[in-house]
Amino acid sequence: MIKEKMATREGYGQALAALGEKYDFVVLDADLAAATKTGVFKKKFPDRFFDCGIAEGNMMSVAAGIAATGKIPFVSSFAMFAAGRAFEQVRNSVGYPHLNVKIGATHAGITVGEDGATHQCNEDIALMRTIPGMVILNPADANEAYMAVEAAIKHDGPVYMRFGRYAVPCVTDIEGYQLEIGKGIVLADGTDVTLIASGFTVHLALEARNILAEQGVSARVVNIHTVKPLDTELVIKCAKETGAIVTAEEHSIIGGLGSAVAEALTENCPVPMKRVGVEDTYGRSGTVPALLEAYGLTAKNIADKALSAIKMK
Repeated sequence: MIKEKMATREGYGQALAALGEKYDFVVLDADLAAATKTGVFKKKFPDRFFDCGIAEGNMMSVAAGIAATGKIPFVSSFAMFAAGRAFEQVRNSVGYPHLNVKIGATHAGITVGEDGATHQCNEDIALMRTIPGMVILNPADANEAYMAVEAAIKHDGPVYMRFGRYAVPCVTDIEGYQLEIGKGIVLADGTDVTLIASGFTVHLALEARNILAEQGVSARVVNIHTVKPLDTELVIKCAKETGAIVTAEEHSIIGGLGSAVAEALTENCPVPMKRVGVEDTYGRSGTVPALLEAYGLTAKNIADKALSAIKMK
């Protein structure tokens, strides 16, 4: 169990290398093995690793062909290229025939930092949500990233896994903690508002809970590691019990976790809701702390949104 602060891409690389001894799968990369951390697997299993070069669309098609033979391919690149550049191949060659391809997309969101707008992919979850049958896993820390890889192996069908470059605190080093596809996890209970977070923002939601507690507000924190299929049952339960919802994500508020939760609430249990995420704008170059502050991806902003949602009850 990992306890130290670590990037989820590190957990991804460690999982591939360790689980390669237990499961029969291959790994493809687009000339980014050092950055995506698939290089750890390459060193251990060189005969099961394939560098497809800077040709992400072709790489997805190769993965589809491998999956069609009955093998499990993990295919990796930065989220901007895996979901963006290769979207047509993911949709038509992987999604449409519902092939058993696992996409490991790293460097997602604005925490890519100085790489700037072209590499800060805040649209990938929205894109992948539109593909029928695509499972989307967005782990909160390195432990959950490891669990996500094994869950993806066991799942029959396409899976998109989202990983980050920036080190995050460990929030899932809990005895008996398990990741089950499609099942959110209540990390802390509360009665006044529910903070629903995914990926990088989960630790921020836990910090926001502490800020709210100082003001006499009881906040529930839910980790949605599976954005699709969404745990609609848990979302509705939280809405009924706390009466207000705040979503937090390192992604555009359009088409991501916030949209998924809003859709579920609108159809089943409308309650006051606020969204924290990247507004309708592009990223920009800067240090990660400065970018988080600039885009409102902070514990304080989550807490402020919670107070606003509570007032709307």
